[in-house]
Amino acid sequence: MNEPNAPADASARASLLTGTIEGGAAADGPSLLRALQDAADPWAAAAGLHGEFAAAQASADGRRGLLLTDRFATHGLCWRVIGQRVHFAVRADELAALAPRAEIDAQALFDYFYFHVIPSPRTIFRGVYRLEPGTLARFDGERLEQRRYWNPRFTEPASADFDKLAAQFRTLLKDAVASRLDGTKPACFLSGGTDSSTVAGMIGQALGRAGATYSIGFEAEGYDEMQYARIAAKRFGTEHHEYYVTPEDLVSGIAQVAGSYDQPFGNSSVVPAYYCAKMAREDGVSRLIAGDGGDEFFGGNVRYAKQRVFGYYDQVPGVLRRGLLEPVLQGTPVGALPLARKGRSYIEQARVPLPDRMQMYNLLLRLGPDNIFERGFLAQVDAGDPLRQQRAVWQQAAQAGPASPLNLMLAYDWRYTLTEADLRKVRGSTELAGVSTAFPFLDHRLVDFSLGLPLSYKLKGHKLRWFFKEALRGFLPDEILAKKKQGFGLPFGVWANRHPALKDFATDALQSLATRGIVRADFITTLLKEHLPAHPGYYGEMVWVSMILEHWLRRHAPGYRLG
Repeated sequence: MNEPNAPADASARASLLTGTIEGGAAADGPSLLRALQDAADPWAAAAGLHGEFAAAQASADGRRGLLLTDRFATHGLCWRVIGQRVHFAVRADELAALAPRAEIDAQALFDYFYFHVIPSPRTIFRGVYRLEPGTLARFDGERLEQRRYWNPRFTEPASADFDKLAAQFRTLLKDAVASRLDGTKPACFLSGGTDSSTVAGMIGQALGRAGATYSIGFEAEGYDEMQYARIAAKRFGTEHHEYYVTPEDLVSGIAQVAGSYDQPFGNSSVVPAYYCAKMAREDGVSRLIAGDGGDEFFGGNVRYAKQRVFGYYDQVPGVLRRGLLEPVLQGTPVGALPLARKGRSYIEQARVPLPDRMQMYNLLLRLGPDNIFERGFLAQVDAGDPLRQQRAVWQQAAQAGPASPLNLMLAYDWRYTLTEADLRKVRGSTELAGVSTAFPFLDHRLVDFSLGLPLSYKLKGHKLRWFFKEALRGFLPDEILAKKKQGFGLPFGVWANRHPALKDFATDALQSLATRGIVRADFITTLLKEHLPAHPGYYGEMVWVSMILEHWLRRHAPGYRLG
C-alpha cells in the first residue's frame, strides 16, 4: 500500500497510511480500516496484520475514528482530541499547532533527560500523544479506547534441533531481506557489526549479486569500526562507500538534525546515521536496509549476560543470604574493605528486582535530579513516573504468558531500545537525508521464530546471541563473529574536549538552555568545566542531550521559558 497524498493540515485529513500493511482481506488501506472500524472485535481482527505501517481514519466530522500501529510502531502515529473530534498525524508538532496550541509538557522534558528520548504515549506537547506499538485505538466521539492487539508470547522449549532451526533461520533471513528490496539500487548500512554484515551478505544471496554498503568512521581511538566494515564488504564483494564524520560535521549538522524531529531526540548516533544516509543519497540510493533488531530478538546486548549474573543471587539459600552475607557485607565495617566492596555492590544490585535494577546506572539518577534541575521545574514533575512506565511495560510482557527474565528483558528492549530509540533514530535521520528505510529483522516471521527459541540459544552461559552466530558461522567472517558490539557510537565527549569550535558550540547551547528555567546554571558550569574534562565519554552524553534539547527548542519553541 502506498502512502497517500494527505493534506498537511491534520484537521482536514480523513485518512492516513504510512508504510505497508500485509494481511487482511481488504485490498486497500481505507477498506481495511473501515472493516476494522465495523468489526465486533477490531483488536482480534488486527492481530492478523503485519508489515511496517501507521494507519488512521476518521469520519468527516472527526467524531469516529480508528488508529493503528504495527508491532514496533516503526512509523510514528500521534493523536490529539480537541472537543469531540480526534486528529491524527505522523508528527506531534503538527498536532500541537492546531488551535488551541498545545503547550510543552514539563513531565515530558523530565522523561527526555531520563531516557534521552520521550517514550510513547507521552510527547513533548501536553495533550498530544503517540500511539504505542502493536496498538489499535478506537474513538467514539467521547473517549479514545486503545488496547494492544499484539503481545509477544515466548515458548522457551528445553531443547531443539539446531541444524533444522539454522537452515530455517537462514531462509527466513534471506526472504526478509528480499522482501524489503524495492527494485531500486540495493543498499544497506554497514557498521561492521553482526546484524549489518548479515544484511549486506543476504542482499547478495537474495539478488544473486552484491549490493552497495555505506559505512561511517571516526578519527577517535576506541570508536572506529571501519576495519570490520571493510572485512564484511570484502567478504560479500559489495560496492563499498565510507565517510569519516568530523567535529566540523557536528557543528554544521546538529541544529539541522535536532530541529528535524517533531520532539527532542537525544540518541547521539543520529547525526552519524544522517551523514551515512546523506552519502548514500548522493550516490543515487533511495532506500537503505537497516540491521536493527538482531540484538534484541536473539540476545546480543551485554546487559543480558550481566543481569543473568545478578540473577544467580536468587539461587543462594535465603538463610545464607539473610543470616550471613547481607548482615556482614552491608551492616558491618567488613563491607568497606577492598576485597568485600565488590561483594557488597553485587548484593545491593542483586536485591533490586527487574526492571528497576537496569536503571541503577541511569545518568540522570547518578547525577541527582536536585543537582541538575531548577526547583520550580522539579515542582511540576513526578520524578518517579519514568520507573512506573518501565514497570508497566515489563508487566505487560509478563502478563502475556510465562517467560524467563531473559525474554522479559528482550521484550522490554523491544519497546525502549527499538521502538523508542533505534527505529526513530534510523527513520528520522534517513528521512532527513531523503532516503526511505526498511528493517528485515522486524519481519513477523523472524520475530515469531525468535519467540520459540530455547533460552540457551539466545544466551548460552554468558555467550551472547549464540544461535545467531553459530547458524551463520561460515557465512559471516570469523572476525565479525568474534568482535565486541559497538555500532555507530559517537565520540562526542572526546571531541568536545579537543576541538575548540565544537566546545564553543556546545557551551553556547548549554548556557542558553540554563536561561529557560529547566536546568540549573551552576550545574551547567560544573558539567562543562569539571565533569566533561574528567570523564568525557561518560558526561559527554549529558552535554549532548542538553545541547540537542536547546537546538530543538530554538527551532520549535524559541521563546519557551519555565517560570
